[in-house]
Amino acid sequence: MNKKLAQRFNELQDQLDTIEGTKKTVNGAYGSAETIDTELFTSWKVKAKNLLVTACGENSQHFIAFVEGEKRRTMESDYGIKKRVGAIFGAAKEDFEGGYLISLKQLVQAEVFESELEQAEELLNSGYKLASAVIAGVVLETALRDLCTDNGISHGKLDSMNSQLAKSGLYSKLQQKQITAIADIRNSAAHGKPELFSEQDVRNMIRDVESFLLSYMA
Repeated sequence: MNKKLAQRFNELQDQLDTIEGTKKTVNGAYGSAETIDTELFTSWKVKAKNLLVTACGENSQHFIAFVEGEKRRTMESDYGIKKRVGAIFGAAKEDFEGGYLISLKQLVQAEVFESELEQAEELLNSGYKLASAVIAGVVLETALRDLCTDNGISHGKLDSMNSQLAKSGLYSKLQQKQITAIADIRNSAAHGKPELFSEQDVRNMIRDVESFLLSYMA
């Protein structure tokens, strides 16, 4: 789970609870109505929509329903809108925490990774182990960079990102060592040193990168 987004969902849920605490009943010409702090609610809606676009996607049902839900109906108070969009936000939060959301960007990235790894395998089968290893290494480095972005870790060289991701607890020390081994093969290939690794090493490398993507990028 994306830790940064999960934290933001929790923060905005807490803020929504705070807004609920500002509810009060006022009497008017057309009877009584429940109101809430308008400034807090307006600010919350902006932040909630930004989060939904990031976590769910602008074309997701969650975001579309939220935008539609915040439209004021006849004689409706802010509290009525708050209850409606709050329920939509809660559904998005639940789906996110359950791992049921995947953004368009993630879908496209997954297709790109799959295509590049297929290319790496084809090159290897044709006897081009150097090019194959380089491509597989690029896929891994791109995946690590995306994980760093999602978890608030600064980008850097592959070894640095690998170390920081392991320190953050995203994956184990064993996984860190495996990534280091893959990076060593990639570096040898990039520097034109085919004698330092075999075709089987590259085949294992492609397999391990695929396994990593399934475990941490799905």
